[in-house]
Amino acid sequence: MILLGIETSCDETAAAVVTEAREIRANLVLSQLAEHRPYGGIVPEVAARSHLEHLDGLVRRAMAEAGVGFDDLAGVAATAGPGLIGGVFVGVMTAKAIAAARGLPFIAVNHLEGHALTVRLTDGLAFPYLLLLVSGGHCQLVAVEAVGRYRRLGGTLDDAVGEAFDKTAKLLGLGYPGGPAVEGAARDGDARRFALPRPMLGRRSLDFSFSGLKTAVRQQIEALGPGDLSPQAVADLAASFQAAVAEVLEDRCRRALARFAQDYDQSGPLVVAGGVAANQMLRGRLAAMAEDQGARFLAPPPKLCTDNAAMIAWAGLERLRCGLTDPLDFAPRPRWPLEELASAHGTGRDKVIAS
Repeated sequence: MILLGIETSCDETAAAVVTEAREIRANLVLSQLAEHRPYGGIVPEVAARSHLEHLDGLVRRAMAEAGVGFDDLAGVAATAGPGLIGGVFVGVMTAKAIAAARGLPFIAVNHLEGHALTVRLTDGLAFPYLLLLVSGGHCQLVAVEAVGRYRRLGGTLDDAVGEAFDKTAKLLGLGYPGGPAVEGAARDGDARRFALPRPMLGRRSLDFSFSGLKTAVRQQIEALGPGDLSPQAVADLAASFQAAVAEVLEDRCRRALARFAQDYDQSGPLVVAGGVAANQMLRGRLAAMAEDQGARFLAPPPKLCTDNAAMIAWAGLERLRCGLTDPLDFAPRPRWPLEELASAHGTGRDKVIAS
């Protein structure tokens, strides 16, 4: 089977062609960074208009690069939520139009499931596995049991870790996007200079909280005063912030691995996915922690951690193989928790664990 995937949930317009044999024939991503950088963040209206302007051409290019025609496709998948609803609508309507015109199945993909299943595309990993999903808007620990079946073990109580990176970058004047900017600045910094808090460290629950850490960065900046926020101070604050995040993620994942081993009688594996998983320092720390716990560690290549359509095409393939397709009147959803996904094994609603 060959599937076309479309991703327009945020500020990347993407189209990809993926085969059932785990071959990525084409994976094109058009970034909107230049359009949003003057605003210091994503403007939903600007994002939706850009998707509308570029998606058709990107789909044509992806099909040409893959060397396939629409008659070769087994279906069309598109991110149908969660995300910025204007952009999601653009992708969904394009996929529906292709499906209707060609008589193909339409698969509405949950963006988070795309991240959750990417490691099965890259590494052929079997179920079950423990997932740390960390992106701009999401931070959660999930037991991945099957396609469409997820147990949420813990999540953020306030800011997601990606949001904390973006807000910290803005406070430090590092620009947008914040994650790569903070990581870059931290390379020249002293992570021991500023004593920042480690929210939720040592708690029995598997939840996260990053709002207080962001506030602590702001307070340190105010204490220094504008004249003392030198390039070295910025680098040291970035390094101190990143080290605090790493320690919190290590602690939460270590406890989650113990819970996972108890529930599934196996040690891991631990999978990290989402945009923040592209951070090399965090990947290294989590890999070392997993090895220390006797668990296998897996993370997709950085280009498949950030938003892309290959993961959407693959999630669509996984769902199509399970007989899970969607009607053309499927309504896009700005919010769509993983645990509410339909599954060939049941809805998954009874699989939610209270944190």
